[in-house]
Amino acid sequence: MDDYPLIENHGLIGDLQTAALVTTEGAIDWFCAPRFDSPSVFGALLDKENGGHCTVRPAHPTHSTKQLYLPDTAVLVTRFMTEAGAGEVVDFMPVTGTTATPRHRLVRLVRCVRGSMTFDVEVAPRFDYGLMKHEVHITPHGAVFAAEDGTELTVHPIREPDDERLSEILTHRDADLQVSLTLRAGEQRGLVLETGADGPPREIRREEHERLFAETVGFWRSWLAQSTYTGRWREVVERSAITLKLMTFAPSGAVVAAPTAALPEQLGGERNWDYRFTWIRDASFSVYALLGLGFTEEARAFIIWLGDRVKERAGGQGNTGPLNIMYKVDGSSELNERILDHWEGYAGSAPVRIGNGAATQLQLDIYGEALDSIYFAHQHGFTVGHGGWTSLRTDLEWLADNWDQAEEGIWETRGGRQDFTYGRVMSWVAFDRAVRLAEDSGWPSGADRWKAERDTVYEQVMAKGWSEDRQAFVQHYGSEVLDSSLLRMATVGFLTPGDPMWTSTLDAMEQELVSDSLVYRYNPSASPDGLRGSEGTFSLCTFMYVDALARAGRTNRARLVFEKMMGYANHLGLYSEEIDPTGRQLGNFPQAFTHLALIDSAITLDAALDRRPGGRR
Repeated sequence: MDDYPLIENHGLIGDLQTAALVTTEGAIDWFCAPRFDSPSVFGALLDKENGGHCTVRPAHPTHSTKQLYLPDTAVLVTRFMTEAGAGEVVDFMPVTGTTATPRHRLVRLVRCVRGSMTFDVEVAPRFDYGLMKHEVHITPHGAVFAAEDGTELTVHPIREPDDERLSEILTHRDADLQVSLTLRAGEQRGLVLETGADGPPREIRREEHERLFAETVGFWRSWLAQSTYTGRWREVVERSAITLKLMTFAPSGAVVAAPTAALPEQLGGERNWDYRFTWIRDASFSVYALLGLGFTEEARAFIIWLGDRVKERAGGQGNTGPLNIMYKVDGSSELNERILDHWEGYAGSAPVRIGNGAATQLQLDIYGEALDSIYFAHQHGFTVGHGGWTSLRTDLEWLADNWDQAEEGIWETRGGRQDFTYGRVMSWVAFDRAVRLAEDSGWPSGADRWKAERDTVYEQVMAKGWSEDRQAFVQHYGSEVLDSSLLRMATVGFLTPGDPMWTSTLDAMEQELVSDSLVYRYNPSASPDGLRGSEGTFSLCTFMYVDALARAGRTNRARLVFEKMMGYANHLGLYSEEIDPTGRQLGNFPQAFTHLALIDSAITLDAALDRRPGGRR
């Protein structure tokens, strides 16, 4: 573990088509190009020896570090302090726009702000997850790493042509670059790493760097200025909004679940999944968060993306129905899972999985999440065209024929299909929202059948999903296991927040699934999921718990849990998927689902606190 940075010891930068992680020690140890789901160029996060990295850090072994974002931006500053001086690395990626491109730039400005400091710089790419060899070509104006398949990474130095040469580029036996760079207070140099460059290496002059910097800062601050959130946790909520934007593939509007792959849910365990794809469920939740903050264009882009997926296989048959549970960011659906045997995995957590075998699972809840987001967007002025409505109708007919069957469920278990209560609840949501859409619009529909199926689902859940012994709704029919996905039952309107059956379910979850303030998804030992090992508390579920508490009128408890959860964020306000008993972050990082739930729970809790006597700020 000492050879790997903590998962939370990273910041995220990106250009809205791909992203990179930067450690508090100045290493870029994860970067894929040209897209989030492309093969890695730097992957030391998953194999310190064979993954590749770009590192800029002080040569002096004794130093302290601090890391922060330039306020209201995705520009990351990593600061280093020694007794002899202080320096910093300013990292950002110029935004690429809405047309997919192979050209992506990582800008790394290195400067000394006090005294003097010598930086060790190393550029060591490993193309195609370290499977492809490369050569390096040095020129008077930079360098080019050329992989066997023609892929290139170009290194442009940041300096004026007449600047004093403060360093010489040295090559390593593995065709890497190493530089020792000494700066005095006020001096700065740097490098731009570029994929898909349209020319040879060249010197990036200060004026050009300053323009790129100003444009990037201006983009983020202009974008964030659209936020309508004025609640109690503005800084936290807006950082989550920026993080979600960083995980959005601008050409399609799709949001990836996380920019990383195979980070473990348990150190040394096998629960290591690739999250660089777009889940219907996660991205549907993004509509609530985005519209809740006033980001209408991002919500519209995703609704269009979702509509395209609905139209592609409307009414389709097969094991998973007309919708897949996840897609690549361009909407394609080939996500074949494979294992990178040559990589040891983060801190020895093998296997390293690329692709995702869960893509072929049947998860019935996605239809409810998709329809709920479409209806929510409809309430905010978004319209569904004739073609979209026709496709939805055929999908709903498929669901009417198929909702009453076993499935893999929201948590993508690999222990066999079950009659999951949450899947049934969200099937109820799908029919309910479809009926409301039809009534609001007057469109032709199968509303009579949808109403009948909605009522049948409801009666079934109340009869089979409720346990008299537990006085709670359970994970799946015939079990006594609790599941925190059911925290959404009141949120989606299946039950009212004050219903005694709901409040007793909330009480049962608090006793079994809540550890202090953190929430587990379920108990794997009580409900085997087909995988070895255990996992930490699920950050998404903790924020869902806050939302449920606030809706149930338990505002003091909700606020305490929310404030405690703020303490588990990393130094930049970012969250991975899970938190282990020591408070360390686990799983893919940062996770979109968690930041979406943070935004939703903050909005809900704000409203609940404002309704209390004297609650208005």
